[in-house]
Amino acid sequence: MSGLRERQKADRHRRIIDAATALFREAGYEGAKIEAIAAQAEVSIGTIYNYYQNKGDILGAIVSLEVNEVLNAGRGVVASPPANVGDALDTLIGIYIEHSLNYLSKEMWRQAMAISTQLPDSPFGQAYTALDRDLTEQISALIARLQHIGLVRPDIDGPAVGELIFNNMNMMFIEFVKRDEAKIPELRAAIRRQNRVLVAAIGV
Repeated sequence: MSGLRERQKADRHRRIIDAATALFREAGYEGAKIEAIAAQAEVSIGTIYNYYQNKGDILGAIVSLEVNEVLNAGRGVVASPPANVGDALDTLIGIYIEHSLNYLSKEMWRQAMAISTQLPDSPFGQAYTALDRDLTEQISALIARLQHIGLVRPDIDGPAVGELIFNNMNMMFIEFVKRDEAKIPELRAAIRRQNRVLVAAIGV
């Protein structure tokens, strides 16, 4: 019975996330109402509040879903990276960027960034910071892996390089979501161009 309850709970949770994602895209974050999310998810309003305190918490859950999926995909790159530093970084960062609009629109990303900036000590803000840290650590893990197989200089501070790569990517991603006309291929090309300088400095 407990297994059935857990499956039902997971199903309700996923329906809420799917409904909220669709409505945030269609009506905008501010325009989407909890009542409409509940109706589309075929759950009661009370059920939504059993899972989330407010719309911001729902948005946070969508961000978490987005980031955790790319982290899962990135583990394969870290475990078995391409045999070229530039290609390895481009593959991992490509996973992050190409997946970035799967669930969230640019407007949703802007809202999430605003909440995390305005309320850094809130559960949403802390969770958002933790996800950024997880991405940074994965990039650092890739650098460590490339050092282990002899593609990156052993004297390089891997965690610092990971932080540098993430911070630069994150800054460029923020600029990307600010402009609705900006395209993913342009973003990837810009990141690739800047990383090329770093790759030349850390490679053996």
